[in-house]
Amino acid sequence: MAASTIGVIFDWDGVIIHSEAYHRRSWEMLCEEQGLQMPDGAFSRSFGMRNAQIIPDVFQWAEPNDHVRIAALGDRKERLYRELVRTEGITPLAGVYALLDALDAAGIAFAVGSSTPRENIDAVMEALGITGRFRAIVAAADVSQGKPDPEVFLKAAQGLHLDPCQCVVVEDAHVGIAAARAGGFRVLAVATTHPEEALSAADAVHANLESVDVATLRALIQLRDSLSQDCHA
Repeated sequence: MAASTIGVIFDWDGVIIHSEAYHRRSWEMLCEEQGLQMPDGAFSRSFGMRNAQIIPDVFQWAEPNDHVRIAALGDRKERLYRELVRTEGITPLAGVYALLDALDAAGIAFAVGSSTPRENIDAVMEALGITGRFRAIVAAADVSQGKPDPEVFLKAAQGLHLDPCQCVVVEDAHVGIAAARAGGFRVLAVATTHPEEALSAADAVHANLESVDVATLRALIQLRDSLSQDCHA
């Protein structure tokens, strides 16, 4: 496969798919099974975070050092989520297929950098028919620090064999935008989870991927006739 001079790193939930309803339902199913309750507003605050952060810090269902309970609750929740995906199906957000096709045609490599478990990503890719299209996938278990730490995006860039300044991160969540900024990436936000006016920390904001094309992404990393060896020039 030819080397790419620029790359695109996609967050998953809220960018490729809109799975909020399935995630909410799977957390609610877990609550019913385990006799748990979510604090008011906690589900919305959890967007973009790993279960290892959500369960002790946001939902307060376990002590931070109770790794066995955190893992058990998180694993069960994700199994419930995958059951919903497989039995009820899922569709991509607007513009996803067209943008992936355009990136392929332009020879631009793309990756996933997500707080989502890899098994969930694989299940959705199979449902959408896009298995094997991403050059790199970095998921929850591949990092030790969750967003807003930039580790997930830095590892995705490494998987593309590119520097952060050669990549655009596509995000929908505040913690994801902060993570991309911290890693030195340009950020394009899609207003699929939060209103456009709430995403001003990104370099550009679009309603969804329908209005995003290769030229949009090239412009964000200030590509001229050819990419300078000095990304910061």
